[in-house]
Amino acid sequence: MTIRMSLLFKLKSFNNKLFWKFFAKYFMLILIPAILASAFTNLFVVSLIQKEAEQSSYIVMKNNARQADASFHSLQVDMINLLSSSNMKSILKYAGKSQLNMEQTEMIYAMMTQVNSVITEPLVSGAFLYFANADLVIDNNIYTNKSFYFKNYYSLDESESSKLIAQFKGKQMMRFTDPYPANLRNNVLGDNQTRGSNVSVMMSYPFNSDNPEVYFEVHFQKEKLERLIQTQEKWISRTAIIHTDGSVISQSDTAELNLNSLNEAILAKSEGAFSAYNDQQAVSFVRSEYDSSWYYISWVDLKTLLKPAETLRVLSIVFVLFFLLVGAFVSYYLSRRLYTPILEIRNRLQAHQSFTPPDGVEIVPDGNDFDMIKRFSKLLISEHKEMSQWVKGALPIVQEDFITQILLGEYRDNLSIDYYSKEIAFPCEIKAARTVLVIEYHYYAHVLEQLSETSKSFLLVELKEKIGKQVSNQMWLSQTRADVLACVWHHDLDNSTDAAEIARQIKLVLEPYMTYFKSTIGIGRTVQEIGELHSSYQYGLAMLKQKSLNAEVEICSEDDAWEDRAQMDSFLSSEEVNRIANMYKAQEYERLLQSALYLLELGQRKQAGAMQMKSLCADVLNTWIRAVETGRNDFNISLYSGLFESLNRCQTWDELKQHFEHIHSLLFQASSSMNRSDQFAEVVQYINEHYQEELSIEWFAGTMNMSVSHFSRTFKEAVGEKYMEYITKYRLSMAKKLLNETDMKIEEIAERVGYLGSNAFIRMFRKYEGITPGKYRNVK
Repeated sequence: MTIRMSLLFKLKSFNNKLFWKFFAKYFMLILIPAILASAFTNLFVVSLIQKEAEQSSYIVMKNNARQADASFHSLQVDMINLLSSSNMKSILKYAGKSQLNMEQTEMIYAMMTQVNSVITEPLVSGAFLYFANADLVIDNNIYTNKSFYFKNYYSLDESESSKLIAQFKGKQMMRFTDPYPANLRNNVLGDNQTRGSNVSVMMSYPFNSDNPEVYFEVHFQKEKLERLIQTQEKWISRTAIIHTDGSVISQSDTAELNLNSLNEAILAKSEGAFSAYNDQQAVSFVRSEYDSSWYYISWVDLKTLLKPAETLRVLSIVFVLFFLLVGAFVSYYLSRRLYTPILEIRNRLQAHQSFTPPDGVEIVPDGNDFDMIKRFSKLLISEHKEMSQWVKGALPIVQEDFITQILLGEYRDNLSIDYYSKEIAFPCEIKAARTVLVIEYHYYAHVLEQLSETSKSFLLVELKEKIGKQVSNQMWLSQTRADVLACVWHHDLDNSTDAAEIARQIKLVLEPYMTYFKSTIGIGRTVQEIGELHSSYQYGLAMLKQKSLNAEVEICSEDDAWEDRAQMDSFLSSEEVNRIANMYKAQEYERLLQSALYLLELGQRKQAGAMQMKSLCADVLNTWIRAVETGRNDFNISLYSGLFESLNRCQTWDELKQHFEHIHSLLFQASSSMNRSDQFAEVVQYINEHYQEELSIEWFAGTMNMSVSHFSRTFKEAVGEKYMEYITKYRLSMAKKLLNETDMKIEEIAERVGYLGSNAFIRMFRKYEGITPGKYRNVK
């Protein structure tokens, strides 16, 4: 039956399927982790910014609160001292008399002087004494009757005047009034007046009396109170002092306060923590140490505070969109690249006008292009034997891998081995006698430096071919490890003793390669079933432990496993360890090498095994290292582990001798004649000249061939200070010079002296100098 090829390729959606398949994998493996990482980063940064802002806000408000509390406390002490003075008690006796003698007048002037001393406080703009039982008012410039004073000297609006006078009753102790406007005459004779919004604090005397005789009122301008609690932080928009009864002591602006929200924030959070105030602001508070019923409140502008986080959020969105576009482009590119050969095959098949499938085979155009090609490929493979032969060319590789898995014990069941062998067309008998000969080959160190991986691969292929030609019997070859080649020898049950002869034949093949590597043949036990091959292989590996350090091809078998050999200790005795330590202390380095070479010669005469000798050499090396570290105290793990690894790779007596001579030259080299103090003087000079650069302690330690810990200890001994402390103090000294002599900004100075940001610079300056750079400049 003839079918037109064009009818088979009507579906053209396979390219789209490839695209979405690649994009789905990209989305799962890359895009989702990128989105999660961006989300986590945003949450972490917002949390970090808020935490840092809370801490900074708490410190700023705590400092402001202490300054304000100190001012209020000082004012309270001055007011109490004035009211409890002897002059006040004397004045109360004759207050209200129409005629005053000279002595009484002098007492009033003395009281005016005391009032003036209170006015010198930074916050205070004025003060007066109001006598409740007499028509008398005293301030720092005048004493007069109440009507004249409040009309001409301390004039208020009529409504404000009545409110103020009404408050002069009952016991008062540092009671703050609401802000009110007042006109204050600057002097007694002049007409100049100052008008402003004032806040007053009152105190009565006697202090515990409900009917006081005199009230002392101190007033200060509202602007001074605002400046007292204001901060310089951009993200703190406003501040205020709030009483627990809901009254406002002072605030930095005139905006109305939401006292309910403030009370909820104070009750819900601890000091310094942020609490929501509205959509744009959060608040934090600090309790006053002067008056426990006062709270210093700060409003945080969330938009300003979280501006870096908003920038990061935008960048994260751009980052995710970029990855999305990259994923779409890569998916499209890969789908097009993969679809190109499919399209080419389809076009070639479509070029044939007709195709006659085998009898009984029906081709139905259901599916995409790839499905169609797979159906036709099966038919084409049956038509063309060359394609099948090409596929079969890969069978030897698969079969060798299958043998490797059997030897390693991954397949031990005879039934499963029989099933898989048929799957890969691998002929084998389940019941048959077999012996595994294990060839271990180790390239010499000087050969490894010259041979590439390709050259070693060609050598192995050549070796396999020669072994197969040398041994006439049937044999399987498999490379189980990078340095092990397993030979599975098939034989009759009666010929198991001929395994030694097969090993000798293989030895003849290996001897021409003695210039490249040291090789050893281990003969395993004979097994009767293929599922037991792994035990024969493991036994052959165990036989390899008998090998020596002679530069020849060795055969290790069970027959000579118990052969009498000269015994030699694998570890140094305590006397030998002490002798090595004493030679090192006496700086007899040449004798150390000669003693190690003597042990090697003794082992060679006694024909000691490789494992035994390497154990003894490792003990010698370990003793050398301990002796060296006792003097240096600078343990170099990477160097010493490399020495042990190189020792383990030695395969012959000559390699061991050369390796010990190399180790001796490394560990016992002569000390540098240069004085350490001179070296560290150069280091200090370099730091002084390059303090604005990044100065890595690892770089200095590397140039002086020291570890970081050894360099740090030696630097402190030579210079007198720790490495980082010296750099920090020198940078701060240069910063103070720039603060005193230039008008550079703090950020510019921080960058000039080697700090990446102003925050780190300010924090370090405050730690060592006790104040911030800005305050240091103002003081100077």
